Amino acid sequence: MTAPGAVLLDADGTLVDSTYLHVAAWSQAFDRVGHPVDSWRIHRSIGMGSDKLLAALLGDAAAKLGDPASDAHSEIYASTTDQLRRFEKVHELLRALRERGLHAVLSTSAPPDELEHIRRVLDAEDLLHAVTAAEDVEDAKPEPDLVQAALTKAAVPAQRAVFVGDAVWDVEACTRAGVPCIGVLTGGISAAELTDAGAVAVYDSVAHLLDELDDSPVGQLTR
Repeated sequence: MTAPGAVLLDADGTLVDSTYLHVAAWSQAFDRVGHPVDSWRIHRSIGMGSDKLLAALLGDAAAKLGDPASDAHSEIYASTTDQLRRFEKVHELLRALRERGLHAVLSTSAPPDELEHIRRVLDAEDLLHAVTAAEDVEDAKPEPDLVQAALTKAAVPAQRAVFVGDAVWDVEACTRAGVPCIGVLTGGISAAELTDAGAVAVYDSVAHLLDELDDSPVGQLTR
């Protein structure tokens, strides 16, 4: 008997339109601690764990400014969460996965306050098999911990799962975990970059993935 399959779904930039809110919050946070960083550089680091993002963007100054910048980002981002929205057809995709007997796992290492906002905006608790959280992950993306935690919660082996994400860090984490990664463009990273990083397929959005679901790598899990 074929083992059940699972679709592991990134949150920020994939299911929830939050990437550019994070970019703006980090930009203001870096200004606040006296170390401005260009927004394009911030954008290209979104999806990394915050420790890795701070090291990449602040360099040697991260040891001194990392914690104040992180605190400022959390404060500023929290003030914008009324602007959060889920992307089109998220509920429809989750229902389609359930109808095909696939477990949908929200795969995020967002801290508790951010995860609360994500879950509120998604409004999909009854459509999710499981949710990962910050306490499930020792090292954030591009390390494979997040993907491995989601596999554990889905109770499936890597070969019976597909991950959906929007950043090269998602793809790199999946490669290390042995899980195919589908890319979506809703985080602002190009199809070429996602493909070069190792994405097995790229779609404009989860709505586009839904339209082609049965012919996608997700559909292969049902065969």
